[in-house]
Amino acid sequence: MTTAVNTTDLPKGGAAPVEVLPALTFLQELSQGAPRDFAVRFWNGWVWETEKGGEARCTLVLKHPGAVRQMFWQLNKAAFGEAYIYDDFDVEGDILAIFPWIRYLQLHKPRGMDLMRKALQILRMPSQSVRRQQQAQVALAGGVHSESRDKQAVQYHYDRPADFYALFLDQQMQYSCGYFAREDDDIETAQQQKLDYLCRKLRLQPGERLIDFGCGWGGMITFAAKHYGVQATGVTISKEQFARAQRRIQDEGVQDRCRVEFCDYRKVPEAEKYDKAVSVGFIEHLGERMMPTFFGKVRRLLRPGGLYLNHGITLKPFSPYPDWRAFTVKYVFPDGELVPIDRTISQLAKAGFEVRDVESLREHYMLTLERWLRKLEQNEDQAKALTDEVTYRIFRIYLAGALHGFKWGIYNLHQALVVNSGEDISGLPLTRADWYV
Repeated sequence: MTTAVNTTDLPKGGAAPVEVLPALTFLQELSQGAPRDFAVRFWNGWVWETEKGGEARCTLVLKHPGAVRQMFWQLNKAAFGEAYIYDDFDVEGDILAIFPWIRYLQLHKPRGMDLMRKALQILRMPSQSVRRQQQAQVALAGGVHSESRDKQAVQYHYDRPADFYALFLDQQMQYSCGYFAREDDDIETAQQQKLDYLCRKLRLQPGERLIDFGCGWGGMITFAAKHYGVQATGVTISKEQFARAQRRIQDEGVQDRCRVEFCDYRKVPEAEKYDKAVSVGFIEHLGERMMPTFFGKVRRLLRPGGLYLNHGITLKPFSPYPDWRAFTVKYVFPDGELVPIDRTISQLAKAGFEVRDVESLREHYMLTLERWLRKLEQNEDQAKALTDEVTYRIFRIYLAGALHGFKWGIYNLHQALVVNSGEDISGLPLTRADWYV
């Protein structure tokens, strides 16, 4: 929490005290032309008002004279996020307000002599930092996307207490994009609609066998078993999710037609065939190099004519990763990788699938993330009690940043429906009309 500062004798928007001038000058020069409807409060209580002197949507609070140096240290692409999670600065109010400014700074980076001058300005500031002894990032061992390393990466993120995620997710514990019929749908409605939409896209029928790769806390498999009468199998390598999914199966009373396996996708037995397969938010953990292995596995598990629905975040085609990915990989999703949809489709086709439908749900993820963020903030004290303050801050700035990644079109959410049709006709209806009844 932010420590209160006595500002009775300090002017707000007046002449800046000498001690704040190095940091203020740097921020003013960096922000020329940038949208800024937030205020900045310095460690001594002096306030740099909003760009046009209007009401501030939030206040960026610099905790000490070295805060700006920690935020903009050029040799560390994760610097801004780290400065926030380790409390060199805080954001009071609507954290979403700072991201148009951040985006502007990323698009107008100093170059040449200006870059050198900015570097010298930073180096002249104090090197003071806060709580640097706390390191929340994971150290993974082994080859990237090996079975052992994938398990470490997944368990780092998902093996936090399930009750922490329950603070901002819906009752079904859907940790992926909802489906909004209306912009004012709440998260419970949107996630119910998403699950039903997935089942309708797969055209599930009673008695069919469904496998869900990266099944999370079991929401998809229990929903499909309960409402569509399928025999559902979930696969996960998260211990927490495995335990929670087993309890959900019992609670929903679908243990006769639903099960979850603690198993790497590479180890799923291939003796029995499935009618349908789905992965929701799994492909982001896979990596493009492993797509042939995974898609080949899915195709071998499906009977002829079987459907696979791939629901996952994608990167804007022909675009580099944004700089903030360094923070996400270090503190949120280690080894996570977003692949553009054109390359994902290419890999599906190479595996032998026939591509039948591709849909973008980008705006739906913006709405989902906004609701997650607000719920997390409303449950701040509980989130910190279940984990710690650093974890709360990691998720707060991650969710806010991800929302803007979708808003700006850097990220997208695509659902790709493919069929294991081979040389035969697909057997699918001529239209999508049954999806929308």
